[in-house]
Amino acid sequence: MSAADPAAYKTSWLEGLCSSYSRLVEPVPDAYGVMSARSPEQGRVSVVIGGGCGHYPAFAGLVGPGLVDAAVVGDVFTSPSAEQVYRTARAVDGGAGVFFSYGNYSGDVMHFGLAARRLAAEGVDSRTVLVTDDAASGSPEDTAARRGVAGGFFVYRIAAAAAARGYDLDGVARVAARANAMTRTFGAAFGGCTLPGQDEPLFTVPPGTMELGLGIHGEAGLRSAPAQDPAGLADVLVDTLLPELPDAAGGRAAVLLNGLGQTPYEDLFVCYSRVHSRLAEEGVAAHRPEVGEFVTSLDMAGLSLSLMVLDDELADLYDQPCQSPAYTMAPAAEPVAPRPRAASRAGSASRAAESAAGARPRTGGGVAAEALEAALAAVEDNEQELGRLDAVAGDGDHGQGIVRGLRAAAAAARRSDPGNSAEDAGRALLLAGTALADAAGGASGALYGLLLTEIGGGLAEAGPAPVTAKLLAPAVGAAFDAVCELGGGAVGEKTMLDALAPLRDTLAEHARTGAPPAAAWSAAAAAATDAARATADMPAKRGRAARLGERGLGHADAGATSLALMAQAVAGVLDTRCSAHADNDTESR
Repeated sequence: MSAADPAAYKTSWLEGLCSSYSRLVEPVPDAYGVMSARSPEQGRVSVVIGGGCGHYPAFAGLVGPGLVDAAVVGDVFTSPSAEQVYRTARAVDGGAGVFFSYGNYSGDVMHFGLAARRLAAEGVDSRTVLVTDDAASGSPEDTAARRGVAGGFFVYRIAAAAAARGYDLDGVARVAARANAMTRTFGAAFGGCTLPGQDEPLFTVPPGTMELGLGIHGEAGLRSAPAQDPAGLADVLVDTLLPELPDAAGGRAAVLLNGLGQTPYEDLFVCYSRVHSRLAEEGVAAHRPEVGEFVTSLDMAGLSLSLMVLDDELADLYDQPCQSPAYTMAPAAEPVAPRPRAASRAGSASRAAESAAGARPRTGGGVAAEALEAALAAVEDNEQELGRLDAVAGDGDHGQGIVRGLRAAAAAARRSDPGNSAEDAGRALLLAGTALADAAGGASGALYGLLLTEIGGGLAEAGPAPVTAKLLAPAVGAAFDAVCELGGGAVGEKTMLDALAPLRDTLAEHARTGAPPAAAWSAAAAAATDAARATADMPAKRGRAARLGERGLGHADAGATSLALMAQAVAGVLDTRCSAHADNDTESR
């Protein structure tokens, strides 16, 4: 098939999934999510999982009777927004609380966390267990910092079975946490994946080699090694995981040999044959082994091995019957006749939202809308470069995500009062920040959305006063503090904060001297641009890039670069407006 349209990709495949498996699942109304045809079930804990798309069967393929109640779906390799998580959880809440589980990635943590806080404010209790099974992404002494990969299947399976058995919310969280603690995963890749709408893979693997310790977002592995045949690769995987397993000697383990999207099933079975015999030699009995695609990475060529050490309770829950589009455990639950639902209405709402976000807004209007439109133009012009920078250590979608978010932000600002006072601009930015976070998703969406809403909140409090450097400086300073708190980052870790900090400091310095807003912001944008370029000489210390160490040198940070581009674009708008005011004053005189 030809390359998919990235703007319509998520909506199109979700509609196809719900249409083809309407006996089991249906779309979440007005959200990018899939829910069980039996949900909500009153008096039972609801299990909600999620993450970016590109991983099918995770996450939406694991929804159905006896399995999870709902999956909320973000764009490709991008976390869903807090708004989408909230709507999905609300749709399946049966009154006994909501249990969340998802991979340990910053964007997911932020957005699911914000949704949980919103639910709590409305009286809906929730618990969360992060999946941290990837043995390649952190030391054995700090497993809580690891990322979640294919072993999440075990955690979701256990949590859903416990909920189906009638466990209360704390009980579901307890066994899910136990499943996560007992699970380890290690993977290998032979070729990179290609994002929808792109022609080239995110990374390539030289002939005769393989990448070990890869992630599921198109990241390359920790190191390269000579290629192995399937049986030889099995030894590498087992030898890596056995020392990691907690209390494995003489015990049972659930086994998942997972294909990443392009590996032939025959090769998976050859590899599993060796895995099975090696585990037996080590005294580990394979319990209900599964071989196939469970957590993919689009069309990546590769595989991973996951092991979950079992106790009696985990084994009993793992054997619980279930049925979903991608996974069924016999005896299967009775097929569910689809209820008459306005699925087309939800699809139409999704398409309308995407259309609005994808349309280029009109020019003119209030200063906030004009600034956002200029920022959008700057990022659009550099979308490919931002993707390239992001692909050095991540999934290469930063350019796409920020463009998508800024389109929605500019449209939201346009719909607000088009005035030019601080109060007008603040209201526009508050709406724009929420729209950006919802449309962009991911860690960048959460952080940039918060940045806009915090600046907007600071300006809105000033009332009808004009926008000045003395108003902008404290608003940007408060936004910096909020971004640090939400993201848990600090200056010097090669993130957007390395550009945002000099923007804040330079703006505050010029505000103290009484500089006009255009001059103050222009100087601040220049400082942010210099700082963004300087991140090329910094090793990353946060996020996926941190594991690359010195290998990440020579490339500027994508987030710092996009922030600098936006800051420069805003400087141009302020300069033009100030020049126009000066000309008007001259004419009036």
